[in-house]
Amino acid sequence: MEDRRERPRTRRVEEEKEELDERVIDITRVAKVVKGGRTFGFRVTAVVGDNTGQVGMGIGKARTVPDAIAKATQRARKDMHPVPIEGTTIPHEVVGVCGGARVMLRPATPGTGVIAGGGVRAVLGAAGVRDVLTKSMGSTKAINVVQATMDALSQLRRVEQVAEERGKPVAEVMPFWRRRKA
Repeated sequence: MEDRRERPRTRRVEEEKEELDERVIDITRVAKVVKGGRTFGFRVTAVVGDNTGQVGMGIGKARTVPDAIAKATQRARKDMHPVPIEGTTIPHEVVGVCGGARVMLRPATPGTGVIAGGGVRAVLGAAGVRDVLTKSMGSTKAINVVQATMDALSQLRRVEQVAEERGKPVAEVMPFWRRRKA
């Protein structure tokens, strides 16, 4: 009886793996100084998303690259968060910070595409954002830029949520560029 219950779970996990978008952003060689010298390993930064509004970031360290990638993607799957998306873009402008890295995300009109570099592009692509303008300022360290992007995405809120918090109608809170289309 227990064997039957376990089989569908395994299939479901395999199906989830197929539909999730996994992207390795950075592979760095790290060294640990020990009594006998240095032992080298690898640190991998990876992003996993479902291209429909959920994304997670993970960091994995191991002696070999494949093991580090597996750890990073596993941690990214556990750390997935929802991202509010309005059509193909984000609801409003936001700035994320991590260490010395700052990432600004701005909504864009349909057809603009993802105007971003490296880690920011990977995170937004995995989240399912198709039109956005970005600016990365300060540190260019890949891990900090990715974490700053995740911080920015965590600050996003839907128009309906803001209207409810303020006790105002949605039309009054809606940004001017969206009012013209409606």
